[in-house]
Amino acid sequence: MAWARIVASARSAGRAPDAVTLVAVSKFHPQSSVVEALRAGQTVFGENRVQEAAEKFPALRQDWPAMRLHIIGGLQTNKALEAVRIADMIESLDRPALADALARAADRTGRLPDLLVQVNTGDESQKSGIPRAQADSFITTCRQRFGHAVRGLMCIPPADEDPTPHFRYLADLAQTHGLALLSMGMSADFEAAIAAGATHVRVGSAIFGHRPASAPNGAIPPARLAAPES
Repeated sequence: MAWARIVASARSAGRAPDAVTLVAVSKFHPQSSVVEALRAGQTVFGENRVQEAAEKFPALRQDWPAMRLHIIGGLQTNKALEAVRIADMIESLDRPALADALARAADRTGRLPDLLVQVNTGDESQKSGIPRAQADSFITTCRQRFGHAVRGLMCIPPADEDPTPHFRYLADLAQTHGLALLSMGMSADFEAAIAAGATHVRVGSAIFGHRPASAPNGAIPPARLAAPES
């Protein structure tokens, strides 16, 4: 049960469980799975692809006004307008060209989602994120440009390394810049992320299972989204 693990990890780290937001990563899973999660009490969802998010989420907002959609994958500049239209948060602001595209989209739509700067903490050439050497200046520039819309930082550590040093680096970087939100940790390592100060963890397989889903019609086994015990 993903939430039970989050609660236990937060308490072990001396943190309040409600200080950690579970972002249910619903990519590749059908809208019916999102509805099952909403009915179980989950409200925050993460999608990698803007087109897929646009197909699943806007129609749900009328019935689920508390629902929040995060775009968590690498974002192409030509998808920035649609992302600004549908997202409550974009977690993958990672380069000046995207900042320009988001600014144009905000001017056009009259709205700007919350933003997280994605940092490539492992400086991996195949991975999105601003390189470490450019992170300080890029964060400063984005805060000057977007103001309070820049809420924090996001990272995805290298898969073959201990994630804890990467999480601690991101936490220190956020503190340096006075940013409150830290989106770090996924299904395999979110306990370590919570111990390092994560405010948001992005969990997919631990909630929805692997695709194809094992439950009929993509439904989520209810036990995966059990609410925290009081």
